[in-house]
Order: sequence, then C-alpha cells, then structure tokens
Amino acid sequence: MEKPILKVEDLYYIYGNGKAALDGVSVDIYEGEKIAVIGSNGSGKSTFFLNINGVFKPEKGKIIYRGTLVTKKNLRGLRKNIGIVFQDADNQIIASTVRAEVGFGPMNLKLPKEEVVTRVDEALAYMNISDFKDRPPHYLSGGEKKRVTIAGIIAMKSEIIIFDEPTASLDPLNALMLEEVLAKLSMEGKTMLISTHDVDFAYRWAKRVLVFSQGKIIADGTPLEIFRNTEILKQANLKQPTMLEIYELLIEKHLIEDAKAYPKSVKEFKEILENS
Repeated sequence: MEKPILKVEDLYYIYGNGKAALDGVSVDIYEGEKIAVIGSNGSGKSTFFLNINGVFKPEKGKIIYRGTLVTKKNLRGLRKNIGIVFQDADNQIIASTVRAEVGFGPMNLKLPKEEVVTRVDEALAYMNISDFKDRPPHYLSGGEKKRVTIAGIIAMKSEIIIFDEPTASLDPLNALMLEEVLAKLSMEGKTMLISTHDVDFAYRWAKRVLVFSQGKIIADGTPLEIFRNTEILKQANLKQPTMLEIYELLIEKHLIEDAKAYPKSVKEFKEILENS
C-alpha cells in the first residue's frame, strides 16, 4: 500500500489568546495529490499550513514527512520540501530585485553559487518572468508579484507546494495564468494544497477536498462527494459550485436526463446539453 508523503497526527495549535486554532487535526497526504482546502475565515486553514510548513510549532501532535518524524533538528528539511505561496505577495517579498528574491531560498539552502544561478534562471523561465529579473519586485503588478513568489518556491524544488488563497486579488487573466501554472506543476507530479473561498475553482481543479470548521477537518472526500453534501456545506458556511447547482436544477425540472455526468467546465456543460 502506498505510504503518505506527509502524515499529520492529532495536531493542536493554540494562539496567545487561548483559542484553539487547530483542534486535533489528522490527515494523510499522498504524492501528486491536488487538494483544495476550504472553510470559512478563521476555520484553521492558514494555521494548518503554517504548522505543516514548519513556521509554527504545534502544541501537540506529530508531523511525519516521508516516514521521518519532524523535530527541531530536521525542521530545515521540512521547510525546504514544503514551500508556501502566501495570499499577499508583499508579505513574502523581501529582496531588491526579482533575481535576488527568487534566489533567496536556494541561497539559504547553502547551495553552490552555480547551482543557485541555474535554479533561478530555470524558475524565472518557468514563470515567464526572465525579462523582470533586474526589476524591483515591489513595483510589479499583483499578478507579476504572484509569479515571482511562485518562482521562488520552484527554485527551491519543493516537493509539496502550498498556496494560501492564490486567486485572491488576481484579475481573470492572471487567475487563468495561475491555473495554467498549476496544471504544469501537476503534470510534473508536484503535490499541491490550495486554500480557497472560490468553490467553483475547487470543484474544477481539485481531486480531493478537505473541509475545515472550527479548527477541525469535518469532511475529506472528492469534490463531488463534498459539494453534494448539503449538511457539510451548511456546517462550513459554503455554497455549491455554480455548475453543479445548475446541473442539479435542470435535472430537478426534468429539462435534462440525469446521466451522472456532473460537468466541471462550460465546455463539459455544453456537451451535456448537446447530447440531451
């Protein structure tokens, strides 16, 4: 049986005000998975990410990466292999040029200079921002800054990439760019976890959905299992994705047959209508 790349057991995290932000979270994450992490604000999503990335230290519980228990001694390895792209790129950008920003992580890994240069050039090309390499990142647009932060993670060669609300504040063109990058990373076998309030994106993109509520994972399943479960949606203050809602409404009104097709895109929806 396949072993998880990351195993989280009974994780607790309490903020200074005494509020439990994580309340006994356990989950197994497997290589190459595309996981959407959803739930209302304050449900524990970002705190969960910062714990499994090694930024926060849990009060209690275990994080096991590739079969090895994460401790203070091997925390650097965890941070190297689990990269995080924050919602607000300005919180992540610290260097004076794009090249220096993308090279910051690899430099901290104490890699040879030639290796750092190679990784930076590859990551810039990957994100199509080689032309920006000598520009100050703070003067770039929101979409361009997002590309820079993703390039920084790619240069680290992280095995697991976490995106915290990646589509927030992106215009439609940059949101489409992001989906293209995610598709590329997925084809390369990267394991990805994305927190989002965009249920349409989660339904379309993810293969697995984790639902957080009050510091717990209250549901874990396929997008279809999660978004057809009205009890879970109600408990987590979520709505159904538009495609699924319209499809089920048309079936209910007997306007199309229930072929259990469940379209995830406009193209798939058109095909169903043409075949009905």
